[in-house]
This record gives sequence, C-alpha cells and structure tokens, in this order.
Amino acid sequence: MTTAADALAKKRFFALASMRLMGAIFVLAGFALIRSGFVVAGQPTDRWIGVAVVLIGVFDFAVMPKILARRWRSPKQP
Repeated sequence: MTTAADALAKKRFFALASMRLMGAIFVLAGFALIRSGFVVAGQPTDRWIGVAVVLIGVFDFAVMPKILARRWRSPKQP
C-alpha cells in the first residue's frame, strides 16, 4: 500500500473505532438515565429519554460501522 492509502485506512479505522466507542458510551448513559443515575427532566421522562439514547447507542455500535465499512469497501479487481 502507498502512504496515501495507509493514511486513508488509518482514518477509516479510527472512524469505525470511535463510532463503536460512542455507541457504547450512549448505551451506558441511556441505562444510567433509565435507572435514575442522573436527572435530566425528571421521571418518567428520563426513562423515555434513556430508552431513546440506548437505541441510538445500539444503532451506532452495531449498525453504523457495517454501513460505513460497506460504503468504504474497495472495488473488486477483475
């Protein structure tokens, strides 16, 4: 690989890793909201906000890296 291709691969790897890390942080923050670990708007609103944050975190953790990897896949060489 060339240095430009290496740099692009490193950027993409960092993007995928940070996407998964942020998804995990969202899931943990959502569970903290559901369990009343900290207060944003008061119960029961915090539970619904926590559920939404958990769902966004699961999407960021599991689905978005696959979408990005598929989009960034190099074309097949004949």
